[in-house]
This record gives sequence, structure tokens and C-alpha cells, in this order.
Amino acid sequence: MHNFEKRRDRYNGYTQFANPLINLSFTLTVPDLRPYCKAQQLPPFHVFLYCVLRAVASIDNFMYRELDGEVIRIKDFMASYTVLNSDNNLNFARFDMTDDLALFVERSLAAKKVAEASAELINTSAGLSPLDHKRNVYITCMPWLELTAIEHPIYLHKTADIPALAWGKFGPPQDDGMMRLPLSVQAHHGFADGYHIHLLGEAIKAQLAQLIEA
Repeated sequence: MHNFEKRRDRYNGYTQFANPLINLSFTLTVPDLRPYCKAQQLPPFHVFLYCVLRAVASIDNFMYRELDGEVIRIKDFMASYTVLNSDNNLNFARFDMTDDLALFVERSLAAKKVAEASAELINTSAGLSPLDHKRNVYITCMPWLELTAIEHPIYLHKTADIPALAWGKFGPPQDDGMMRLPLSVQAHHGFADGYHIHLLGEAIKAQLAQLIEA
């Protein structure tokens, strides 16, 4: 928590706001993972999700949460994302994170299958302990859209401390082996600034490059 103490005064200031959130949408240029995924027979969304979540975990500012009136740094989080079920209604897939890519994809696909098959809304925060509720990062993807902005539903802005990430359609392959995609990052401004969102984008890029070049 040493790093947080350096910005506690910023946190104290933003907690006085009715809406202390920062939400930036931008175009991110990253290594095109699709040839790698095709060669490895892996689904691109799930590989990209793996890199995104590993990037989030690498930056302290996205691991801070509020619990019982105090700021904590979570050690890990559950992997989760939105899914459309057979009725084309929103549902949630959730599974245990792992640094093993093959196992991550296996778990992610299994969780997706369960969420798709459920007519009821599952994997909400109901039944979770207060700490486990904080062990979350909200993820959604809209692959049909060239996303330019998003406003997430917020129960109470002043207590919205869990980062929310969204991305849209992957862009076409570029001659330099890169691709562009629209990305949106929402976080508590007491914990993260625009610079940290920039760092997150760079971390996603680095995770993809490390994976593809390995």
C-alpha cells in the first residue's frame, strides 16, 4: 500500500465527488493476435481476455478497492465477462484466474457454455462475501460495434471502485502485424488517472507481444 499512500490526498479529494469515476475510450494499437491464435487453434477473444486481465493485475492502481471504509489492495481477482444466452439476453461467465494460457482458455470456454445455457442471470455478486465482491474486474465486449464510448450502469457512483473495461470489434490486419481496436476503461479517479489508463494500454500491448513472440 506504499504506492497508494503517495496519492491518498487525491483519493480523499475524489471521494467527495458525487461521481468520482474516470472513463476513457480510445483506439488501442496492439500486435494482431489472430494469426497466432489460428496457428495455436485458440479463440482470439479468450486469448485477448487473458492478456487484458494479466495486464490489469500488473498495475497497482487497478487493484485498489474500498472495503469497510478502508482502502485495500486485492491480491487477485476472478475472471469474468458478459455473455449472450440463448435468448440473446445478458449473462455473466465467471471462473478462477490462472497464468496458464491453455487452462485459462479451457476454463473460460466452459464458463461461457454455462452462462449461454442459463436463462436466469447467474454469477452476480449475490452470495459473495464483501471481500470476494471486491475481487472483480468488470469486462464486456461488443464485437459487432466499432465502439467509440460507453456508459456503464452504476448502482451508486460514490462506491463504484471496481474497474470496468469494454472493447469493440477488432480492426483489420495492418501491414506491420498490428491491429487497432476500440477500448474503454473506467476506474475510480481516486485510484487511477489517465496516465494509469495509458499504462494499462501499454501493458496489454506488452502481454500480447510477449505471448506471440514466445
